[in-house]
Amino acid sequence: MKGTIIAYIQISLAMMIVGSSVVAGKLIISSFPVFLASELRFIVASLILVPLLLWKEKRFPRIERSVFGILFLQALTGVFLFNIFMLYGLKFTTAVEAGIITSTLPAIIGVIAVLFLKEKLSRTKVIGIVLAVIGVSLMNIMSGGGGNVSSLFGNSLIVGSVLTEALFITLGKAISHKVTPLTISTIMSVFGLILFLPFSIYEGMSFSFSTVDMMDWMNILYFGVVVTVLAFLLMYQGLIKVSASSAGVLTSVLPLSTVVLSFLILKEEILVSHLLGMLFVIAAIFILSKDMSGEAKPEKAITY
Repeated sequence: MKGTIIAYIQISLAMMIVGSSVVAGKLIISSFPVFLASELRFIVASLILVPLLLWKEKRFPRIERSVFGILFLQALTGVFLFNIFMLYGLKFTTAVEAGIITSTLPAIIGVIAVLFLKEKLSRTKVIGIVLAVIGVSLMNIMSGGGGNVSSLFGNSLIVGSVLTEALFITLGKAISHKVTPLTISTIMSVFGLILFLPFSIYEGMSFSFSTVDMMDWMNILYFGVVVTVLAFLLMYQGLIKVSASSAGVLTSVLPLSTVVLSFLILKEEILVSHLLGMLFVIAAIFILSKDMSGEAKPEKAITY
């Protein structure tokens, strides 16, 4: 039970970091093209993770072909497509509207876990999912963002980012007992570097790096070190001991984090609806912590 609670904390922290990436992403796309920014992020992450993996393992681990295929699908959905959808989406819509759409993530992951991983949703988990969706909806729908026709394209891209993030987490659960968290995180970063490379070269050829200041580079470092390295490691370590449906409930922390950081960094107003939403999210996580029966068994986990 203690290990499961730690896993809840790890996934919640990972989602807080991903939530912060929405705010940081708004800042980054004002200075860098999308593909170039993503490539720089994964260069930073790979420079950290590859040497760390080789130091830990002494060599690059052997991976089954089927598992390698799943890892590639993870990278394609949760690394490549997610970043394209999210960063381009933020160019055409507001962070508030993006938050409204991400409120569907817990429910989507729960459905995918039932359909594809054959997980059984207990009554407690269903209540947790419902409370999480209500909470994040309150934080975002009543926040006064308001949609308009011009943001329809951006909102559609954010929907794509939610779907790809849901697939990313679900696929991650499917292989969490077969490959170590450090190995998966390293492979995700290397795949990200490779997938974004040709597009980033094209953008980089016409980009004026002289316009970039120190704060812009700090944002890139934050994306590479914290959002990529730290969040990936926390997520995969947590998925070893937590079911995909439970992880889905914990993703409700993502918009919660976005709201708080928007207030602290972007100086956006926190409304009563935000506070009520936070209470629902905390209640969802508390209720989920009482239901340990459906979680993955930790004895088969691969850890360091």
